[in-house]
Amino acid sequence: MQRTVLTLLSYGLERVVVVTGYHAGPVGAVVGRVAPGRVRAIYGHGWEAGNGASLAATEPEVVEEPSFLLMTADHLFGEGAFRELLRAPPPACLIDPFPAPDSWAEGTRVMLRGSHQVEAFGKELAEPAVDCGVFLLTPEVFECQREAAAQGDHTLAGAMTRLAQRRTVGAVPLPDGCWWRDVDTPRDLSIARARLRRSLTKPEDGPISRHLSRPVSTRVSMAMAPLRPNPDLVSVMVMLVGLLSAGLLGLGMGAVGGLLAQAASILDGVDGELARLQVRARPLGALLDGVLDRVVDAALLAGLGVWALRGRVSPGLVVALTVAATAGAMLSMATKDRIRALGLPGGPERAIAFLLGGRDGRLLLVAVFAVLRLPVVALAAVAVTSWLSLTVRVVAVHRRASRTATRTPPG
Repeated sequence: MQRTVLTLLSYGLERVVVVTGYHAGPVGAVVGRVAPGRVRAIYGHGWEAGNGASLAATEPEVVEEPSFLLMTADHLFGEGAFRELLRAPPPACLIDPFPAPDSWAEGTRVMLRGSHQVEAFGKELAEPAVDCGVFLLTPEVFECQREAAAQGDHTLAGAMTRLAQRRTVGAVPLPDGCWWRDVDTPRDLSIARARLRRSLTKPEDGPISRHLSRPVSTRVSMAMAPLRPNPDLVSVMVMLVGLLSAGLLGLGMGAVGGLLAQAASILDGVDGELARLQVRARPLGALLDGVLDRVVDAALLAGLGVWALRGRVSPGLVVALTVAATAGAMLSMATKDRIRALGLPGGPERAIAFLLGGRDGRLLLVAVFAVLRLPVVALAAVAVTSWLSLTVRVVAVHRRASRTATRTPPG
């Protein structure tokens, strides 16, 4: 329920009304703590008859609104699921044209006219598409609900079918790559949790993040999310782990320092994952995370440099490698962020990840060579991969931007 309400508010909805029935007291208590002043729980009298009765309970709350979003509260959605629906003219329904077999078996099917108009709703229909339980409506639906109830149909599908007989109800497909799950049973809940955890990965994740960091960080995030820790506090804690690692490397404690560096790399994703799980992602949090990551990167390379200065390698070479590695790491990330800020075509981040040029790759190099007690090699490896990745990114972005400019006709 917390996630459902916060998801709705994240789309800019002014307020949320939650209709309770079974276990109204506990549900209302949870709702009241989510966003005081913007969320309200009401009791749906006659809720046992069907979800049409729950719809009827909302009429006094929204009858003066030109339009409102209706969502069944036990459905879980991936990020961006409602984006296109909220842009559509009401009334409209979010549909899944190609549902999974179990979703089709349990869901309310929709009869379509063409691909963008709904004619009827019902579990008895033998249609391939199902509705996702999210509708953009106008108050006219309440009259349709009363008509359906008078004929003994107390379902939401009955009200929506009668609305579709009156006027065009748009069918908005679930966005590509997005997912949803109707959570009715413990098995549904397990599947939803697994899909939610897998959705925390990013398309640009390279092999190290995908196969080493994310499998650990996402499980840590899922375990911590119910406690609702502040993601910014988690960012600070991960920074402290990184600084401790840097200090140990400076003292020549390669094994412990290297393992802590890898732990910091793995845990670096937890703050962002928690923010997405709690629907609390915000630009300032991303800015703080980026700044703290750069602090840790510089500290780790400095720790390697201090350690290497006590060896047999020329101090001048050590200083040069430390400066080259630090500058390469900072410029690589700064260039990536600048490309995004300017709206330029993105670089080949997956390819760069295979070059160990991403942050996860750099910290893995630090950890491995620290454990092997080779600080100079670690500095050299970071310097080479950082500058190589920087060059690849800049050249690729320049070529892509040039091709885009060539294809764009003059205004």
